[in-house]
Amino acid sequence: QVVESGGGLVQAGGSLRLVCVTAGDSLIDKFVVGWFRQVPGKEREGVSCINRSGDMTNYAESVTGRFTISRDSAYNTVVLQMDSLKPEDTGVYYCATHRGPYTDAELWDYRYDYWGQGTQITVSS
Repeated sequence: QVVESGGGLVQAGGSLRLVCVTAGDSLIDKFVVGWFRQVPGKEREGVSCINRSGDMTNYAESVTGRFTISRDSAYNTVVLQMDSLKPEDTGVYYCATHRGPYTDAELWDYRYDYWGQGTQITVSS
């Protein structure tokens, strides 16, 4: 089970921190983790991803330089730090995981097997 937290309402230029955890016996270190977002009427978009050891990451061009993904093994979490938020960052953000190898395609949702319920991010102008 995958659970996200940390959504909310923020003004443009502000920051939010999303946290992803895995419930049950499987530590999040066993999974490749990705963050995705979706707005009504649009396809789900890969935002960022991280490999198991935390030394390989990737970002969508639209968030590069503003978002940072990282692992905190002590707390069994993956964090997406979102800074300099823009109204176009508004959407439902999902955390997803899979047990397969880390590839160049990790921003594509078909790679992932387990999904959270999503958390709403609203950035006001």
